[in-house]
Amino acid sequence: MKPTVNAPKIITSLTNDRIKAIRALEMRKVRKETGLFVAEGTSLLVTARDHGFIPETLVYQAGAAAGGVARGLVKTALEAGSEVLEVSEGVLAKLASKDNPQALLGVFRQRFAAAPDLEKLTAADTWLALEEIRDPGNLGTIIRTADAVGLSGIILVGTTCDPYALESIRATMGSIFAVPIVKLDRESFFSLAKAWPGEVIGTHLDAREDFRQTEYKGRELIVMGSEGPGLSGGAAAVCSTLVKIPMAGALDSLNLAIATALMLYQVRGPYLKL
Repeated sequence: MKPTVNAPKIITSLTNDRIKAIRALEMRKVRKETGLFVAEGTSLLVTARDHGFIPETLVYQAGAAAGGVARGLVKTALEAGSEVLEVSEGVLAKLASKDNPQALLGVFRQRFAAAPDLEKLTAADTWLALEEIRDPGNLGTIIRTADAVGLSGIILVGTTCDPYALESIRATMGSIFAVPIVKLDRESFFSLAKAWPGEVIGTHLDAREDFRQTEYKGRELIVMGSEGPGLSGGAAAVCSTLVKIPMAGALDSLNLAIATALMLYQVRGPYLKL
């Protein structure tokens, strides 16, 4: 006998409790309490599926899953036992982002990874630490870049923005499902950095070493400071090397996501092949 497959539940009311609960995930407090987040769009949902993420709830606009990839996503969610909601255009408009709204969205369980096991690091491993990053758009862009260069994972240090905020999720373009994210308080991170078996490389305005001239030998931990203040004194102190990105113009710093991308591509260059 074949197992029973759930059927989509049809919702047209804007005051439905499930719709209210999903909409509430816009708030960081609710995301923290529930451990859930929302990802919008067919492309992100396909990436989630390909990386083993099963939605707790899948929502689609009536008529949007009649065929193609969307239909397959609905079928997969139903077979996995997920809650599947078919909603009216008005209901979806309440749930989807106001600019560039999508016809499908998923509610997923957040995942945070354990700190890297230092005894298992290989020469090909590179980790990134972000100290007190504040802008979710920057964070999402950095997660996407980390995915592009094959980074082993990202460590969020101290009080940071939420990687599962909608702005961050959208900026990752699906890489949130591929890159391990670790959260550590400052003291735990400092302890980890002091024990790191490779180079701990921080970017700092007072550094005298050009990031392009540094020899990267593997097992690097790249440490980037927050927007504006940059690396704290404590974070700079646990770095074995401080480097600087030179500039010819009047500005003395770059956008954090751009500076991080330059660092990651410089470090990971030997591993990137056409």
